[in-house]
Amino acid sequence: MMSNLTPKPKRLVEPIVIDHGLDDPRFMRSLGQILPHPLVGGNGIDHIEGGEAIYAAKLDAIAAAQHSINFEVFEFFGDEAAAAFADALAEAAERGVAVRALLDYVGTMPAEEEHLERMEEAGVEVIRWREPAWYQLPQFNHRTHRKLLIVDGEIGFTGGANVTDSWLPEDDAPGYRDHHFRITGPVVGNMQAAFVEVWLEASGELLHGEDYFPELEPQGELLMQMVSSKPREGMHRIRMMFKYAIAAAQERITISSAYFYPDPSFLDALTEAAERGVEVRILVPGDSIDYGFVRHASVNRWGPMLEAGVEIYEYQPAMYHAKLISIDDRWASIGSTNIDNRSFRINKEGNVNVYDEDFARYVRGLVEDDLDDAILYTVERWEERPWHKRLAGWVSMIAGAHY
Repeated sequence: MMSNLTPKPKRLVEPIVIDHGLDDPRFMRSLGQILPHPLVGGNGIDHIEGGEAIYAAKLDAIAAAQHSINFEVFEFFGDEAAAAFADALAEAAERGVAVRALLDYVGTMPAEEEHLERMEEAGVEVIRWREPAWYQLPQFNHRTHRKLLIVDGEIGFTGGANVTDSWLPEDDAPGYRDHHFRITGPVVGNMQAAFVEVWLEASGELLHGEDYFPELEPQGELLMQMVSSKPREGMHRIRMMFKYAIAAAQERITISSAYFYPDPSFLDALTEAAERGVEVRILVPGDSIDYGFVRHASVNRWGPMLEAGVEIYEYQPAMYHAKLISIDDRWASIGSTNIDNRSFRINKEGNVNVYDEDFARYVRGLVEDDLDDAILYTVERWEERPWHKRLAGWVSMIAGAHY
């Protein structure tokens, strides 16, 4: 808490004014220069929907690995999900693959020791990120929230899903609703570089060479860009990137987020977009959200957005956990980042931007399909919410700077 209250490098506070849209070469050129990883072409991407399919695709890739597996995730536990991954990673290590697992400490607190021991005994290098130690206590709250799997330096996975049984159906109850993506092509090298940077910070070991960075041939036609951010970073670059794209929007902004609790200036950017005629739709969890205090705090801030015409929908069947953004059917961003203070300011996050009309339209379609199972949150409902929910929101907002 003390660390989160101490002064940080300035982040973007001034409004962004852009006189061109996302279809203008200046948009692509600016983000290509502002963000550290370059735009690279020749990539392919496959969408994976739902926990069972997401896990199956990743486990298949692990089973086929020949040289290296680098795995970074926030949550890792469960008798089904974590057990399957622990066995798959251990078996890969036993057949001679170099396997590294960077697991967040807080996200693995419920983890079964037998799964961690299974991997370690097989030769998997396991690091639990920010495991408590006196010398890094001020950074304890700085979690890694990224969901990266890079196999042989050639195949990359990212999206919203962690590895727990919550993503799997149980009896008649569906698992968490989520979307993930399998990526091939030169941008996988940048995904690998993002992992290598954090692994170096965690272990002191630099990963290099052909097993990690092979020459990557084109696998498609998509122009893509890896983007990562970390705590105490001056720009909070993913937040900055989103605000820049929102400022350039001319037609529509479509967002889904498991947790929607950004700072007021970010909400102002969305409100301003709606006021200039941009269609803004945001999909978030409903009552099924696993951290109810975040929802209460968020709802208390929705009034001006709703009045400006921003449409906010709450997903009903299950916990909604996807993190998708599509703007003007020109640009999309996928990965681990929620639209909240923790993702923008406190966590390590990783997203992949895709500069392609067809894919941006496809991502918008994914959110629109999920809107079929959502309820619109109206201005009237916001104005008529009971006093105890308003009070819960104000109390929850106290934790906002630290969550």
